[in-house]
Amino acid sequence: MNRPHRLLPPAPRFFPGQRWLNIGLRCAHLVGIAGVSGGYLFDLPEAQWRQFWHLTLGTGGLLVLLYVWTDVAWLLKLKGQAVLLKLALLALAHFYFPDWRGAAFIGVIVLSGFFAHAPDRLRSYAWGRAVRPCGSARIGETLK
Repeated sequence: MNRPHRLLPPAPRFFPGQRWLNIGLRCAHLVGIAGVSGGYLFDLPEAQWRQFWHLTLGTGGLLVLLYVWTDVAWLLKLKGQAVLLKLALLALAHFYFPDWRGAAFIGVIVLSGFFAHAPDRLRSYAWGRAVRPCGSARIGETLK
C-alpha cells in the first residue's frame, strides 16, 4: 500500500453507471416504502404489504453496500449513522413496540427527508469533523 495512513479508508471509488444504479435502487426503495406504509400506518394485514417490505429491505441493503463500497467512511458520517438509527427505530417498533409502528414510520420518513436535503457539510459530519464532504475534504479537516 502506498497510502501514508494505512488505517484511513481508501479514497472514494466509482464505477461506470454507478449513479444510475443508485437512482434506480432509490426509486425502487421509495416504491417499497410507499407499499409498507399501508401496514405501518393503516394496520393492513401483513400479506398485503409483505412484498413491499422485501423490496424495501433488499434495495436498502444494496444501497448500504453500494455506499460502503464507494466510501467506507460513509459509516462514520451522519448520513450513514442516520440509516442505522432508522433501522433501529423500525426494528424496535416492529418487534417490541407494535403500537408505535406508525409513529416510528413517520419519524423515519422525517429523518430521511431531513438527511436527503441537508447540506453535504452536515450529512458528511462525523465527530466534530467533515469527512470528505463532496469528495474533496480528507479525514481530519475541520468544517470551515
